[in-house]
Amino acid sequence: MNFLSYFQLSLVEISFIILTVFIASIIRGFNGFGFSATCISGFSFILPAIEIVPIILILEVLISIFMAPYIWKKIDWSFVLKVLLGIIIGSPIGLYLLKYLSPDVTHLSICLLIIFFSFLLMNGYKNIKINNEFTKFYTGIISGVINGLTTLGGMPVALFLLVAGIQPAIIRGSLAALFFLTDIYAFGLSFFAGIVDLTTIYRTLPLIIILPLGVYIGDKFFVKSKEETYRKVVFYFLIFISIFGIFRAISNF
Repeated sequence: MNFLSYFQLSLVEISFIILTVFIASIIRGFNGFGFSATCISGFSFILPAIEIVPIILILEVLISIFMAPYIWKKIDWSFVLKVLLGIIIGSPIGLYLLKYLSPDVTHLSICLLIIFFSFLLMNGYKNIKINNEFTKFYTGIISGVINGLTTLGGMPVALFLLVAGIQPAIIRGSLAALFFLTDIYAFGLSFFAGIVDLTTIYRTLPLIIILPLGVYIGDKFFVKSKEETYRKVVFYFLIFISIFGIFRAISNF
C-alpha cells in the first residue's frame, strides 16, 4: 500500500498543510490565539469542513499543552472560567440560530464588525471600565453564539481583552488556556459523534512534531516584542483573517 494512501492526500497537499500548521503555530505562540483561523483559511483549499474540524481540534489541544510552560504563570483563571461559563451557555444558542440565519451573511457581518473595532483600537480606543464580572460573562455568551454560528468565537474575546487594556502576557496566556478547555470539550463531542476516524489520526500525526517548533519561535518573537508591537500584530491578524472571511462568504452567495 502506498504510504500517501493513509493520508488520502497528495505529497503537494501534505506539504501545504504542514507549512500552514507551521505558520499557524508561530502565530499561536505569539498571539495566544489564531491557530484555528489560520489553519481553516489554509486547509479549506484542500479539505471539506467536516474533515478540517477534527484535525484542528486535536492540534489545538496539543499546541495548548506545548504552550503551557510559556504562559502558565500569566493566566487569569478568574477571567477564563467566567468567559468559559458564558461560552457554554452561548454555544447551543448559536447552533440553534444556525437553523434560521444564513451562516454566510452572519459570517460577513461579524467580519465587518471585527474590522471596524480593530481600526478603532488601532487609533487608540480603550475602555478599562468594561473589565468587570458581568462583561466577562456576557463576552463569553457572545463568543459562544458566534462560535456556534461561524466558528469565529475567539475573536470577540481577543477584542474584549484589547479594549480593556489588559497586558499582552495576560491576554496571551488567558486566551491559550481558554481555547484549551473549549477545544477539549469540542473534541469530545466530535469523537462521540464519529467525526474523528483513522484517517484523521494519520493526517494529524506528522503535524504534531511541527507544533513545538512553531510555538518556540512564536514565543521568542513575543518575548522580544514591545506591548505596542504585540497589539499591532494582533490587530493586523484580526483584519487579515476577517478580510479573508469576507471574500469566502461573498464567494458562497
